[in-house]
Amino acid sequence: MPSARNLKAAVFLDRDGTLIYDRHYLKDPAGVELVPGAAEAVRRLRGAGFAVVVVTNQSGIGRGFLTWDDFRATQARLDELLAAHGTRLDGVYVCPHHPGVTGPCDCRKPAPGLFRRAAAELGLDLAQSFFVGDRWRDVEAAEVLGGTPVLLALQAEEVMRPPHIPVVSDLGAATDYILTRRAAPDKRAGEEPQTEREEGGDS
Repeated sequence: MPSARNLKAAVFLDRDGTLIYDRHYLKDPAGVELVPGAAEAVRRLRGAGFAVVVVTNQSGIGRGFLTWDDFRATQARLDELLAAHGTRLDGVYVCPHHPGVTGPCDCRKPAPGLFRRAAAELGLDLAQSFFVGDRWRDVEAAEVLGGTPVLLALQAEEVMRPPHIPVVSDLGAATDYILTRRAAPDKRAGEEPQTEREEGGDS
Protein backbone atom coordinates (compact mmCIF):
# COMPACT_ATOMS: atom_id res chain seq x y z
CA MET A 1 0.00 0.00 0.00
CA PRO A 2 1.46 3.40 -0.97
CA SER A 3 2.12 5.91 1.77
CA ALA A 4 -0.48 8.63 2.33
CA ARG A 5 1.82 11.04 0.51
CA ASN A 6 1.78 8.88 -2.62
CA LEU A 7 -1.95 8.13 -2.78
CA LYS A 8 -3.64 9.08 -6.03
CA ALA A 9 -6.93 10.91 -6.49
CA ALA A 10 -9.59 9.05 -8.45
CA VAL A 11 -12.73 9.79 -10.36
CA PHE A 12 -15.24 7.05 -9.60
CA LEU A 13 -17.75 6.65 -12.41
CA ASP A 14 -21.07 4.88 -12.48
CA ARG A 15 -21.34 2.76 -15.63
CA ASP A 16 -24.93 2.53 -16.93
CA GLY A 17 -26.42 5.94 -17.61
CA THR A 18 -23.12 7.73 -17.01
CA LEU A 19 -20.40 6.16 -19.16
CA ILE A 20 -22.65 4.11 -21.46
CA TYR A 21 -26.34 4.25 -22.25
CA ASP A 22 -28.49 2.42 -19.73
CA ARG A 23 -29.91 -0.74 -21.33
CA HIS A 24 -31.76 -2.36 -18.46
CA TYR A 25 -29.92 -5.55 -17.37
CA LEU A 26 -27.48 -5.23 -20.26
CA LYS A 27 -26.13 -8.64 -21.35
CA ASP A 28 -25.50 -8.25 -25.08
CA PRO A 29 -22.16 -6.60 -25.98
CA ALA A 30 -23.83 -5.19 -29.09
CA GLY A 31 -25.89 -2.97 -26.80
CA VAL A 32 -22.85 -1.24 -25.30
CA GLU A 33 -22.80 2.35 -26.55
CA LEU A 34 -20.70 5.13 -25.09
CA VAL A 35 -22.50 8.28 -24.07
CA PRO A 36 -21.32 11.11 -26.37
CA GLY A 37 -18.09 12.59 -25.05
CA ALA A 38 -17.51 9.79 -22.54
CA ALA A 39 -14.25 8.51 -24.03
CA GLU A 40 -12.87 12.04 -24.26
CA ALA A 41 -13.83 12.62 -20.63
CA VAL A 42 -11.99 9.49 -19.49
CA ARG A 43 -8.94 10.46 -21.54
CA ARG A 44 -8.89 13.99 -20.11
CA LEU A 45 -9.26 12.79 -16.54
CA ARG A 46 -6.47 10.24 -16.86
CA GLY A 47 -4.31 12.83 -18.60
CA ALA A 48 -4.80 15.11 -15.60
CA GLY A 49 -3.44 12.39 -13.32
CA PHE A 50 -6.65 10.87 -11.97
CA ALA A 51 -7.30 7.16 -11.76
CA VAL A 52 -10.63 6.52 -13.48
CA VAL A 53 -12.53 3.69 -11.81
CA VAL A 54 -15.98 2.29 -12.56
CA VAL A 55 -18.10 1.23 -9.59
CA THR A 56 -21.35 -0.38 -10.68
CA ASN A 57 -24.37 -2.13 -9.19
CA GLN A 58 -25.34 -5.13 -11.32
CA SER A 59 -28.19 -6.72 -9.41
CA GLY A 60 -29.23 -8.55 -12.57
CA ILE A 61 -26.50 -11.06 -11.73
CA GLY A 62 -27.95 -11.80 -8.31
CA ARG A 63 -31.45 -11.89 -9.74
CA GLY A 64 -30.48 -14.33 -12.47
CA PHE A 65 -31.20 -11.96 -15.37
CA LEU A 66 -27.59 -12.11 -16.56
CA THR A 67 -24.45 -14.06 -15.70
CA TRP A 68 -20.94 -13.04 -14.78
CA ASP A 69 -19.91 -14.09 -18.28
CA ASP A 70 -22.54 -11.72 -19.71
CA PHE A 71 -21.15 -8.90 -17.60
CA ARG A 72 -17.57 -9.68 -18.61
CA ALA A 73 -18.59 -9.66 -22.27
CA THR A 74 -20.23 -6.24 -22.02
CA GLN A 75 -17.29 -4.91 -20.04
CA ALA A 76 -14.86 -6.23 -22.66
CA ARG A 77 -16.85 -4.34 -25.31
CA LEU A 78 -16.68 -1.16 -23.26
CA ASP A 79 -12.92 -1.60 -22.93
CA GLU A 80 -12.67 -2.02 -26.72
CA LEU A 81 -14.63 1.17 -27.35
CA LEU A 82 -12.46 3.17 -24.96
CA ALA A 83 -9.28 1.70 -26.44
CA ALA A 84 -10.42 2.80 -29.89
CA HIS A 85 -10.35 6.35 -28.50
CA GLY A 86 -6.92 5.89 -26.97
CA THR A 87 -7.91 5.52 -23.34
CA ARG A 88 -8.88 2.97 -20.69
CA LEU A 89 -10.22 2.49 -17.19
CA ASP A 90 -7.94 1.93 -14.21
CA GLY A 91 -10.34 -0.46 -12.50
CA VAL A 92 -13.86 -1.89 -12.52
CA TYR A 93 -15.65 -2.89 -9.31
CA VAL A 94 -19.00 -4.67 -9.37
CA CYS A 95 -21.72 -5.44 -6.83
CA PRO A 96 -23.83 -8.37 -8.09
CA HIS A 97 -26.22 -8.40 -5.14
CA HIS A 98 -29.81 -7.39 -4.49
CA PRO A 99 -30.97 -7.26 -0.87
CA GLY A 100 -34.28 -8.90 -1.70
CA VAL A 101 -32.55 -11.91 -3.24
CA THR A 102 -29.05 -12.25 -1.85
CA GLY A 103 -29.44 -10.38 1.44
CA PRO A 104 -27.60 -7.27 2.64
CA CYS A 105 -24.03 -6.49 1.61
CA ASP A 106 -21.52 -3.71 2.05
CA CYS A 107 -20.81 -3.28 -1.66
CA ARG A 108 -24.14 -2.23 -3.21
CA LYS A 109 -24.11 1.51 -3.75
CA PRO A 110 -24.67 3.71 -1.82
CA ALA A 111 -22.68 1.51 0.58
CA PRO A 112 -18.99 2.48 0.53
CA GLY A 113 -17.52 -1.04 0.41
CA LEU A 114 -16.41 -1.12 -3.23
CA PHE A 115 -14.92 2.36 -3.04
CA ARG A 116 -12.85 1.35 -0.02
CA ARG A 117 -11.76 -1.84 -1.76
CA ALA A 118 -10.67 0.13 -4.84
CA ALA A 119 -8.76 2.57 -2.65
CA ALA A 120 -6.93 -0.25 -0.88
CA GLU A 121 -6.08 -2.12 -4.08
CA LEU A 122 -5.19 0.85 -6.28
CA GLY A 123 -3.65 3.20 -3.72
CA LEU A 124 -6.31 5.92 -3.91
CA ASP A 125 -7.02 8.93 -1.72
CA LEU A 126 -10.78 8.84 -1.23
CA ALA A 127 -10.95 12.28 0.36
CA GLN A 128 -9.37 13.84 -2.75
CA SER A 129 -11.51 11.84 -5.16
CA PHE A 130 -14.67 12.63 -7.12
CA PHE A 131 -17.79 10.46 -7.38
CA VAL A 132 -19.85 10.84 -10.58
CA GLY A 133 -23.18 9.24 -11.45
CA ASP A 134 -26.68 9.85 -12.74
CA ARG A 135 -28.37 8.75 -9.50
CA TRP A 136 -27.88 9.97 -5.95
CA ARG A 137 -27.01 6.47 -4.76
CA ASP A 138 -24.03 6.48 -7.17
CA VAL A 139 -22.40 9.44 -5.45
CA GLU A 140 -23.80 9.34 -1.92
CA ALA A 141 -20.78 7.44 -0.55
CA ALA A 142 -18.72 10.60 -1.02
CA GLU A 143 -20.60 12.07 1.94
CA VAL A 144 -19.17 9.28 4.11
CA LEU A 145 -15.74 8.94 2.52
CA GLY A 146 -14.94 12.63 2.30
CA GLY A 147 -14.75 13.00 -1.47
CA THR A 148 -16.70 15.27 -3.80
CA PRO A 149 -19.97 14.01 -5.35
CA VAL A 150 -21.03 15.25 -8.79
CA LEU A 151 -24.52 14.33 -9.96
CA LEU A 152 -25.55 14.20 -13.61
CA ALA A 153 -28.77 15.95 -14.43
CA LEU A 154 -30.68 12.95 -15.83
CA GLN A 155 -32.02 11.86 -12.45
CA ALA A 156 -31.24 14.99 -10.47
CA GLU A 157 -34.83 16.21 -10.22
CA GLU A 158 -36.13 12.78 -9.20
CA VAL A 159 -34.09 12.30 -6.05
CA MET A 160 -33.75 13.84 -2.65
CA ARG A 161 -30.24 15.18 -2.28
CA PRO A 162 -28.47 17.77 -0.15
CA PRO A 163 -28.69 21.20 -1.80
CA HIS A 164 -24.90 21.63 -1.87
CA ILE A 165 -24.36 18.74 -4.32
CA PRO A 166 -23.26 20.06 -7.73
CA VAL A 167 -25.39 18.98 -10.68
CA VAL A 168 -24.08 19.05 -14.25
CA SER A 169 -25.54 18.06 -17.60
CA ASP A 170 -23.32 15.12 -18.58
CA LEU A 171 -19.95 13.43 -18.09
CA GLY A 172 -18.16 15.99 -20.20
CA ALA A 173 -19.48 18.78 -18.02
CA ALA A 174 -18.56 16.80 -14.92
CA THR A 175 -15.01 16.55 -16.27
CA ASP A 176 -14.88 20.30 -16.81
CA TYR A 177 -16.02 20.83 -13.24
CA ILE A 178 -13.53 18.34 -11.78
CA LEU A 179 -10.59 19.82 -13.69
CA THR A 180 -11.62 23.31 -12.62
CA ARG A 181 -11.72 22.17 -9.01
CA ARG A 182 -8.28 20.59 -9.44
CA ALA A 183 -6.96 23.90 -10.78
CA ALA A 184 -8.64 25.90 -8.01
CA PRO A 185 -8.79 23.71 -4.89
CA ASP A 186 -10.01 26.57 -2.72
CA LYS A 187 -13.23 26.83 -4.71
CA ARG A 188 -16.29 26.34 -2.54
CA ALA A 189 -17.59 22.78 -2.65
CA GLY A 190 -21.16 23.99 -2.81
CA GLU A 191 -20.69 26.35 -5.74
CA GLU A 192 -22.85 25.41 -8.67
CA PRO A 193 -20.77 24.51 -11.74
CA GLN A 194 -21.26 26.57 -14.88
CA THR A 195 -21.60 24.75 -18.19
CA GLU A 196 -22.93 25.32 -21.68
CA ARG A 197 -23.33 21.64 -22.50
CA GLU A 198 -26.83 20.60 -23.49
CA GLU A 199 -27.10 16.86 -22.86
CA GLY A 200 -26.28 14.29 -20.54
CA GLY A 201 -28.40 3.04 -14.32
CA ASP A 202 -27.31 0.72 -12.71
CA SER A 203 -29.79 -1.73 -11.29
